[in-house]
Amino acid sequence: MTVTDLRLWTVDEYRRMTETGILNPDERVELIDGQIISSSAKNPPHAATNLCAADYLRSLLAGLALIRIQDPIALSYNSEPEPDIAVVQIDPRLYQDFHPAPDNIFLLIEIADTTLETDRRRKAPAYAKAGITDYWILDVNTRQVYVFREPGEANYGQETVFNEDDVLSMLAFPEIEVQVGRLFP
Repeated sequence: MTVTDLRLWTVDEYRRMTETGILNPDERVELIDGQIISSSAKNPPHAATNLCAADYLRSLLAGLALIRIQDPIALSYNSEPEPDIAVVQIDPRLYQDFHPAPDNIFLLIEIADTTLETDRRRKAPAYAKAGITDYWILDVNTRQVYVFREPGEANYGQETVFNEDDVLSMLAFPEIEVQVGRLFP
């Protein structure tokens, strides 16, 4: 039996692949734990939920946080995913010089219509390992929100599922109530 080592990539190498044309800038990929992962196509329910949730969070967090949609974040030297929504600290230069890092991130959200297991089994551990304290998955099929908290080395210690009629709060803004049903179209 032949054993092969997996060649993992750094963020710098990943960026150079795009700059030199090895990766097409329009190609839907992201770097997670050194691996270049293809992203799923955005079906209409996914796109509509992404827009609805981002608009709702913008209205709730005006003047408190920036809402970034499908933009890179800098998790580590070998992870630069592009979450569907990132709620981040306000930066006067709008992160022109760097991507938000874990210390800048209040909340990450992924939208799942066909990717629930990937978001739970691949992204959750990467986000937990980076110390992201609040991670949500919006399941468009069940209109539920999976909330992950208590990050550890391997994954999150707490996972709670909220239904459409529930109200929840972000760890960073506990005084602001988020109505689950308003995150969905």
